[in-house]
Amino acid sequence: MRLKHVKGAHERIEASSYIIHNPEIEKGNYQNLFANSNPIYVEIGTGKGTFIIENAKRNPNINFIGIEKFDSVMVKVVEKAEAENLPNLLLIRMDATEIEKIFDHEIDLIYLNFSDPWPKKRHAHRRLTSPIFLKRYQMIFKKNMNIEMKTDNRHLFEYSIMSFNEFGFKIDDISLNLHEDDIENNIETEYEHKFSSKGFPIYKIRVTKEI
Repeated sequence: MRLKHVKGAHERIEASSYIIHNPEIEKGNYQNLFANSNPIYVEIGTGKGTFIIENAKRNPNINFIGIEKFDSVMVKVVEKAEAENLPNLLLIRMDATEIEKIFDHEIDLIYLNFSDPWPKKRHAHRRLTSPIFLKRYQMIFKKNMNIEMKTDNRHLFEYSIMSFNEFGFKIDDISLNLHEDDIENNIETEYEHKFSSKGFPIYKIRVTKEI
């Protein structure tokens, strides 16, 4: 999908106090950035920020970091965040392929919400649940590896289950149709609302691995 250019997005992002401008310099120091010892949860691919901002509002005792690589999308997150007072939220504009360069065994949980499925087999290594990425994540978790994933793409979901299993993860929870299950505490993303309103099933899985 081709993203629409948003005039002034880069400048707007650079001016925001929610943005970590040089994340590689902060490697190993994120707890100090939040000025507390609360757990740190990361969402890779924040979209327009609905999910992570609502999480930050509901969970003041958890620190959240949203990662997004496109200025035209990140600017929407910035605008929403600045309409709130969220000391437990920070944002990073970067590509997730370099995630191990900015964190060092300090993350407690990763959210992967409606990631690009990269459907062609030759692009499988780009999927955020590929063995390449799971190895990267292993470098950033504090203790156990905890990943929560939601998608509307069944092929990506099946691929991810196999990838998690081969990497030694344990499945803690799984749903093949989230919105028909008990979703009392579910926070929708923009894509989730769009797809579920059209009747598409939403797949969810939560996995853990001791390290």
